[in-house]
Amino acid sequence: MSASARNISHDRIPLAVVSIILTVLALSLGDALIKMTSGSFVIWQIFVLRSLILLPVLAGIALMLGILRMPAAWGWVTLRSLMLIAMWVCYYLSLPKLSLSAAAAAYYTLPIFITLFSAVFIGDRISRTGWFAVVLGFLGVLLILRPRAGDFNAYALLPLISAMLYAGAMIVTRTRCRDEHPLGLSLALNIGFIIVGGVAAAIILLLPMELRQGFLLSPWTPMGKAEWISMGLLAAAILIGSIGAAIAYQNGSPAMIGAFDFAYVGFAVIWGIVFFAETPDLIASIGMIIIVGAGVLSLRQ
Repeated sequence: MSASARNISHDRIPLAVVSIILTVLALSLGDALIKMTSGSFVIWQIFVLRSLILLPVLAGIALMLGILRMPAAWGWVTLRSLMLIAMWVCYYLSLPKLSLSAAAAAYYTLPIFITLFSAVFIGDRISRTGWFAVVLGFLGVLLILRPRAGDFNAYALLPLISAMLYAGAMIVTRTRCRDEHPLGLSLALNIGFIIVGGVAAAIILLLPMELRQGFLLSPWTPMGKAEWISMGLLAAAILIGSIGAAIAYQNGSPAMIGAFDFAYVGFAVIWGIVFFAETPDLIASIGMIIIVGAGVLSLRQ
């Protein structure tokens, strides 16, 4: 039996689908919050403080479950964590510079990359129906977001790069980290956030004052009650997102889970209504229906 066939025989599709939907629900809320607060924090401050809030919780749960140990595939786990950290850096840096619709449209080429990488790197057979589902889902995204040509500047490349990094990290999750506990993967990711964010913050302190500005290079800002509440919400979002993504891609094929990743767009519409007073029109509603249809089609490939 091939490696791909063995993977399929151990898949738990309902668990994978529920996990990815909860993941994109949490992450879309976190991303909306990042966009609203990008003028209040530097990206490295978010990384470090968010993960410092999470780490005791994750470590305590891991200790109770008896899984607080070095990952068996520690090299692959480290690579996965670095890819995801780079993904978040690229996407977060794009949010202050792009409209939400332009950033999301560029990022949601993600399922196309997952499908392509699945075929190239792990030999998944992608049927015509599978390819059609991916293209149909992307069409639905464009109908919802309808980004204007003027929105696409050099910063639009950042969410595109983040999509490729995320797709690669999820392929690594399925092929090299499948037997690692999702909680262990989340621990490794958040330790990585603290290390990378701490090193970056230290480097910024060595820069000339005139260079210390913007979402990437500003010094840390003082924290009041509202800022700590925001950080707590971001910590909760990344906790659900990091564990949920690991569970989803360990238990379902990347191509299929990638199609359900499009649910992010529906949640983004909801947060747009709640936070930015954006109401979807008829065309956007049709786009959401198309995305749901694409997810159903992906199950039949």
